[in-house]
Amino acid sequence: MIDKSISSEFTGKKVVVTGGTGLIGRQVVEKLCDAGARVDCVSLDEVVTDPRAEKIFADLTDFSVCREITENADFACHIAGIKGSVDVTRSKPASFFVPLLMMNTNFLEACRLNSVGKIVFTSSIGAYGAAEYFDEENDSIDQPPMDKYPGWAKRIAELQVAAYFQQYGTENIAVVRPCNVYGPGDNFDPNNAMVIPTLIHRIASGENPVTIWGDGSAIRDFAYSADVAEGILLALHYGTRESFVNLGSGKECSIAELVETLHTFLDFNHSFDTSKPSGFPRRVMDMSRARDWINYQPATSLRDGLEATYNWYLEHREEGEGRKNYFRE
Repeated sequence: MIDKSISSEFTGKKVVVTGGTGLIGRQVVEKLCDAGARVDCVSLDEVVTDPRAEKIFADLTDFSVCREITENADFACHIAGIKGSVDVTRSKPASFFVPLLMMNTNFLEACRLNSVGKIVFTSSIGAYGAAEYFDEENDSIDQPPMDKYPGWAKRIAELQVAAYFQQYGTENIAVVRPCNVYGPGDNFDPNNAMVIPTLIHRIASGENPVTIWGDGSAIRDFAYSADVAEGILLALHYGTRESFVNLGSGKECSIAELVETLHTFLDFNHSFDTSKPSGFPRRVMDMSRARDWINYQPATSLRDGLEATYNWYLEHREEGEGRKNYFRE
C-alpha cells in the first residue's frame, strides 16, 4: 500500500489515466480515487470500472482528442496499449505498431503542449534487447527490441521522452517497464491472450486436458496488476531520473511452476505439448532501481494473484473476452 504522504499528492488534483479500464489502468484509477483525486478514465471500452472516475471514451490516435483530454491536467498516467499473443504479433504486426506509435506520440506531445505537471509513460519489457536477465544499467539502445514491432513502438516513445529532455529540459516524465502483468481486467480472448489468461480461460471452459505449449521449462517474471499500479504511482511521485525502472515481481517462475500453483486451488488435468516451442528460455527482471529509486515493494503472492484473477474472470467472462481489440479490424 502506498504511504499516505505520497498518495496525498494526488488529492483534489486532475489525473488523466489512459487505458483506465484495462489490466493495469483500472487498478491505477481505483488507487487514485481512493486518494481523492479527480480522475479522468480514458478508454475505448464501454465498461465502467470505478464510478468515482469520469469515464471518457476517446481514441488516442486522434491528436486533437489528446489535446482536449489533457487540458488543465495536473498528472497523467499513459498506460493505454495493445496486448496480444506471440502469434498475433507476428501475423498482424501493423495492428500493433501503427496505433501504438500514434497513441504514444500524440499523448506525450499533448501533455507537453498542455504543460501537464507530472507524467508517467508505461513502456514494456519488450523494449529490451534479447536477454535472459533485464538490467536497466546495462540496457543498450544499439540492440533492437526483442519484441520487434510492439517493442520498437515502446522504444520510440522512450526516445521521444529523451528528446524532450534534451531539447526542452523536460524532467517531469517518468518511464516504467513492466514485465508479464496479470490480474483482474486482463484480456481473456483465447485468440490473442497471454499465458495466464489463456490458461484460466481453458480451465474455466472445461478443456480436458489443458494443453500447454512447450515443456514447461520457460521462466518468466509474473507481476500482479495491483502491485504494478502502485509502482506506476510511485514512479509518478518520485520520478525515474531521466531514465526508466523495471516493474516486476522480483521472482522467477517456470511455466510448470505456474501450472502447479493453479493446481493448488483448481482441479484440472493438463499436458505439455513438447512438439510446440516453449518460447524464450528465461525472462527475468532486475528490481534494484525500483527498490532504490521509488521504494517499490510488490507484495502479492503468485497464488493469491492467480486466485483473484480466476475469480474475477468467472464473474466477468463477457467483459474479459470482449475488450477493445485492434486485431479484429
